[in-house]
Amino acid sequence: MKLRDRLTDAAWERIKDLLPGHPPRGGRWHDHRTVIEAVAWKYRTGAPWRDLPGRFGPWQTVYNRFRRWARDGTWQRLPTRLQSLADAAGEIDWRVSVDSTTVRAHQDAAGAPTLPEESGEPPDHALGRSRGGLTTKVHLAADGYCRPIALLLSAGHRHDSLFFEAVMASIHIPRTGAGRPRTRPLQVSADRAYSSRAIRAYLRRRGVKAVIPERSDQVANRKHQGAAGGRPPAFDRDDYKLRNTVERCIGRLKQWRGVAMRTDKLAVHYAAAVQLAAVFIWATGDPRDKP
Repeated sequence: MKLRDRLTDAAWERIKDLLPGHPPRGGRWHDHRTVIEAVAWKYRTGAPWRDLPGRFGPWQTVYNRFRRWARDGTWQRLPTRLQSLADAAGEIDWRVSVDSTTVRAHQDAAGAPTLPEESGEPPDHALGRSRGGLTTKVHLAADGYCRPIALLLSAGHRHDSLFFEAVMASIHIPRTGAGRPRTRPLQVSADRAYSSRAIRAYLRRRGVKAVIPERSDQVANRKHQGAAGGRPPAFDRDDYKLRNTVERCIGRLKQWRGVAMRTDKLAVHYAAAVQLAAVFIWATGDPRDKP
């Protein structure tokens, strides 16, 4: 198994206490670390579950544990732990960038049954139909070191700006000691798709610097109104250069073939795969990797 598919010893020590401690009744027990690395192999390669190499044990065991952890929130807790430790060490650059990426859905992703609301599965399974077929959008915020600190799924045809506040609300990094979780970045960079009065007002209320350029139609409309159009919003071109951190974070996530193309029928399973990719980014990323 290649090194990029394996958890480092240091990363394993940080997250192992978050995993369920007792196996379900019946069946053979397999080490949690082996299961995590098996799931990482599956989504790194984009292979079907049945093609897992024999060294990982029965594929049903790996899949059942992956599914169980997806529904009880285990996969979501793992990157949060690594983020908390990084924040405590002062290794998070809070100059955040926000964007989204569209993911094509394989034909296997269609046809999921409707599940009850308490399952956590959205009614549309985060799938949208457009000219290119079925797609899912991954909305995310990345820190200044190209690592995801918030992740959110939606149907692929939904506009990016509709989920901006939800992404910002997902930034929630607990302290390792006393104190409230860290939820407010120093600044937020985003492209013109997020240029709206509502988003700028939201950031202003929270005391966060907005680094968002105006759209050309907004500039033309403001000039057309003359003095009534008001002043142009503040925009720092030098800070806007940092927006490439989210693009590079997306590039890292899409190195995982099972993330770059969705084959999971359920959104909760695909979200777990994205969270697992985030775990490996946080576990192996170098804080010195700055733009």
